[in-house]
Amino acid sequence: MKILNIGSLNIDYVYTVDHIVKEGETIASMQLESFCGGKGLNQSIALSRAGTKVYHMGIVGEDGEMLLEACKNDGIDTRYLKQIEGKSGHAIIQVDKDAQNSILLYAGSNRMFTKEYIDEVLENFQEGDMLLLQNEINLVDYIVEVAYKKGLIIVLNPSPYNEYLESVDMSKISIFLVNEVEAAQIAGAEDPKDVLTLMKEKYPEAKVILTLGDKGSIYQYKDQVVSQDAIKVKVVDTTAAGDTFTGYFLAGLLANKPVEQILQESAKAAAMAVSRKGAAVSIPYRRDIEN
Repeated sequence: MKILNIGSLNIDYVYTVDHIVKEGETIASMQLESFCGGKGLNQSIALSRAGTKVYHMGIVGEDGEMLLEACKNDGIDTRYLKQIEGKSGHAIIQVDKDAQNSILLYAGSNRMFTKEYIDEVLENFQEGDMLLLQNEINLVDYIVEVAYKKGLIIVLNPSPYNEYLESVDMSKISIFLVNEVEAAQIAGAEDPKDVLTLMKEKYPEAKVILTLGDKGSIYQYKDQVVSQDAIKVKVVDTTAAGDTFTGYFLAGLLANKPVEQILQESAKAAAMAVSRKGAAVSIPYRRDIEN
């Protein structure tokens, strides 16, 4: 089984601030740092650092050399990456004194996918292979349709949740990886128990992994429900916590580990990520969590 991640690659501009800027307010930042990021790249790096071979399909602009280099340095298979004229996607991230963040995205080259490009890449994957998707690229609905016809296992992390997802046939998703906000938007409920009940009613054949921040995570598949507490650490930056969890969780599934072990390893990896600054740079290697 192969895993293909079709996702964004961003240059993250991280501003350290006292508090997240309010409407009409101007504040000074204490520091500016640049990192490689984007949900797609973060999740591919997490998969690779968790010990899984991952193929990444994505588009960078003329300024994207650092993104291509980051993929190669982490052992991500880049044969399906493209570089085009124009700007790469980027994010303006504020991180406050309590380690909470606010993110403004510019899609750039991430929304330059074409149906021809998608068809060309998916031709190299077959029934039973896994496809990971987020919502920082265009044509997610088309990708889901083509992948479903090919019999791929489709994993969706519906972030950011917006109007583009309304055209996606969610019944074709095999695995949902959602946080509290995304789960409430999909299921129409806020209490985790209600969310899981409604997700089970709407998508009875899908696995659902609900991440709850410092309250841990819950896995549900049909009648199986497994909970995992969050691991307490000093929080520095929460930017890539969910992406780290996603990569480690899917790596565990691909390795056929028990769900309880997968959740525990994913929680450890996410805890290590939030104890460090930055997005991709904060994602731990498997040897880190094993030690």
